[in-house]
Amino acid sequence: MRQAAVYRNQELAGYLTEETTQHYIFRYDEGWLADAQKPAISLTLPKRQAPYESNQLFPFFANLLSEGVNRRLQSTQLHIDENDSFGLLLATARYDTIGAITVQPLIAP
Repeated sequence: MRQAAVYRNQELAGYLTEETTQHYIFRYDEGWLADAQKPAISLTLPKRQAPYESNQLFPFFANLLSEGVNRRLQSTQLHIDENDSFGLLLATARYDTIGAITVQPLIAP
């Protein structure tokens, strides 16, 4: 299981978990949910208490990834399987993404 913290403009918005390569969970942080001024991170992931579950990486997060030649290059340089979208997301979406969302890996204690 791999986990990541999801930030919007450097503020914690929620958590993304890969339970298996076919089971993903996104849940909003309680503080983010409690603040009515904080928007949803995506139109496809409106704010709600219940977690979102999917059998593939949520398209919103998959769209943060490079494609084609850039994806192959990142995969080679980072030694991450090109088909490991979650691994690539953890490695490449930390700092400079298009838009306000960044993704930081969470290390298990």
